Amino acid sequence: MGRRLRFRGESRHKVDGKGRVSVPAAYRRVLEAGDPDWTPGDDPGLVIVYGDHRRKYLECYTIKEFEAVEERISRMKRGSQKRRILERLFSSQSLVTSIDNTGRIVLSAKLRAKVGIADEAQFASNLDTFQIWEPSAYEAEEMARTEDYLDEMPEDFDPLELLDDDEDEEEAV
Repeated sequence: MGRRLRFRGESRHKVDGKGRVSVPAAYRRVLEAGDPDWTPGDDPGLVIVYGDHRRKYLECYTIKEFEAVEERISRMKRGSQKRRILERLFSSQSLVTSIDNTGRIVLSAKLRAKVGIADEAQFASNLDTFQIWEPSAYEAEEMARTEDYLDEMPEDFDPLELLDDDEDEEEAV
C-alpha cells in the first residue's frame, strides 16, 4: 500500500478580478490522489464547504474525504436534527469544483464575500483538508490562537505532547 498524501504547509496567493486563484502545487497532488475519477491530464476535483456561518474560512476536501463525510451522514437516523444540520452544512452549502489546467480554482463572488477575500487568499493545511482564508483574518485569528496557546506553555513544552491528549480527539469525532 502506498503512502497517503496529506495537505501540508501554508501559502498566500493573488486572486484576480474573476476570482481565480492558484492552488499550491503540493495541494494539487493530494487532490489528484483523492479524486477517484482523476487521470493524468484531467482536472482534479474538490469540494468547498462554505456553510458554517461562524467560520471565516472555506474548508476544502478531496473527493474521497468528502465522500467519507457524506457516508457518515447517510448512516445517521433520517430526519434527526443532527443529520439535517449536517446535510445542510455539507450538502446544500458546498460546491463541487475542479482545478483548471493552469492550477487555479475560481472562487465565486459569493464565496469571496463570505470570508472577505479581495485580492489575496491564504491557504492553510489541515492534513485531510485545507482552508482558504482572507490573509489578515488568518493571522489575527488562527495564528494568534496558536501563539496564545503556546505562550501559556512552559519553555520546555514539546508540542508532540498534545498527541497524548485523548480529550480533544474524542470531541472531534
